[in-house]
Amino acid sequence: MTWTDMQPLLTQGTVDTLYMVLWATVVTVLVGLPLGVLLVLTDKGGLLQNTPVNKIVGVIVNIGRSLPFLILLIALIPFTTWIVGTFIGPTAMIVPLSIGAVPFFARLVETAVREVDHGLVEAVQSMGGSIPTIVRKVLLPQALPSLVSAVTTTVIVLIGYSAMAGAVGGEGLGSKAVTYGYLRFDNRFMLVTVALLIVIVTVIQLIGDGVVRLLARRGRSAS
Repeated sequence: MTWTDMQPLLTQGTVDTLYMVLWATVVTVLVGLPLGVLLVLTDKGGLLQNTPVNKIVGVIVNIGRSLPFLILLIALIPFTTWIVGTFIGPTAMIVPLSIGAVPFFARLVETAVREVDHGLVEAVQSMGGSIPTIVRKVLLPQALPSLVSAVTTTVIVLIGYSAMAGAVGGEGLGSKAVTYGYLRFDNRFMLVTVALLIVIVTVIQLIGDGVVRLLARRGRSAS
């Protein structure tokens, strides 16, 4: 296959991959962020200490993290079809991608929030700050660099998931690699696809690291 033949396939594959990953990231952050904060708040000694709730949420998150994505993807076919109307295509893949990434991201959020200095929480609490205020004004701002790093890691994981999703009708670069690289024994196309995925991951990691360093510098200057 010539470069002229490869270019439109790789372009469409890249667009589909970024589309799936972008929307899956949005859903993952919207669901995983409060879930991770809830794990901290309801834990022993937390502001909303509630052992039963913490255990239930923890078990759900652990089960979600323990399932291999390919198995989860297949198991969710009926649910995906119910939500989207089909289980094939980039839009349909947003459902399993999000469900697969939420537990992973929630644990990263939990770790990031736990790193916040408890003295700051106690200070705001002593001034009459409510729990929503503490979350908005202390926990999330103080954990922001770690949260950005967590989002970056999750995006990279989602790119890997999207490549696997391509093997079962998800489109994207994974689908192109299987269809035009593996099944047609085109090693050059396969190598180009892999190189493109490496470039995308590297760019995202560099952007994420840059944002984390910027936030860290601002935090030091503010203190």
